[in-house]
Amino acid sequence: MKKIGIDIGGMSIKSGLVDENMNIIHSYNIPTEVEKGFGVISQNIIKMIYDLLSQANCAIEDVDAIGIGIPGVADENGKVHYAPNLFWTNVDLGGVLREEFKNIKISIDNDATIACVAEHKIGSIKDVKNAIMLTLGTGVGGGIIINGMRYSGNLGIGSEIGHMIVGENYYSCSCGNNGCLETFCSASAVQSYARKLAAETDEETVLKSVRPGSITAKMVFESAVNGDEVSKKVVDRFVYYLSIGIANLINIFSPEVIVIGGGLVGAYDSYIDRLYEEVKSKIMFKNLPFAKIVPATLGNDAGIIGAAML
Repeated sequence: MKKIGIDIGGMSIKSGLVDENMNIIHSYNIPTEVEKGFGVISQNIIKMIYDLLSQANCAIEDVDAIGIGIPGVADENGKVHYAPNLFWTNVDLGGVLREEFKNIKISIDNDATIACVAEHKIGSIKDVKNAIMLTLGTGVGGGIIINGMRYSGNLGIGSEIGHMIVGENYYSCSCGNNGCLETFCSASAVQSYARKLAAETDEETVLKSVRPGSITAKMVFESAVNGDEVSKKVVDRFVYYLSIGIANLINIFSPEVIVIGGGLVGAYDSYIDRLYEEVKSKIMFKNLPFAKIVPATLGNDAGIIGAAML
């Protein structure tokens, strides 16, 4: 039997048909369209599942489970209590899907947590006893492995690493607080700060050659590597605040490995050396070995594979 894994992000919804060995047979993505609300998005997910199966020439009868990762908190029945980047509060995604797919197991969990589980089972932290994963995408998610087991805390609402307060920012987080890690280190945060600097600076920068709404995090990191001074300031800020968050996690948990996943893992090689040195300068026990910082080996597929494992 096959499984379907779905990873709901702020910008796109990724889906994959997965075999018994957790290999993705076929994948299919659609835009999230957050502004259309839960009702439209949930129906789009149902259509997405049927389209995925059609494209893969797979019958629904050959699927025994559908797992979904959400950027928020859900209970064991699949009711989403809180997903700030989707603007969802107390919506019954599990119920909607069970109504449509009556004979299929439906499971819903935090996206970063299940990505971390996938990396722990078959990826970059396989057989590692204590590890933490940060997913840097539209927001910043987190997954924690302690003594070989996933840790989500009381009520299953822990590991919200993206909402660790690391400083004071010029705008507030979608959760309502100011200074959350994800307002400094997500792809959205990089884009926002790049637009801000491009509008305020008199310096020449490639960021002024495109419309503000067309600036992407990928563009910023590539421009920084190519020597664009304004882009370098954006990346320096990203590295500085990410190092605060990682140093905090190392001081509290002392993991063996920190994994970087999500969309910004694509720029990993351009910032890892500076990030390592910044983290080293901030941890408490500077003369002792500390966590390795590695990229997720499953890349953006970690969320799909982790969801299929639910």
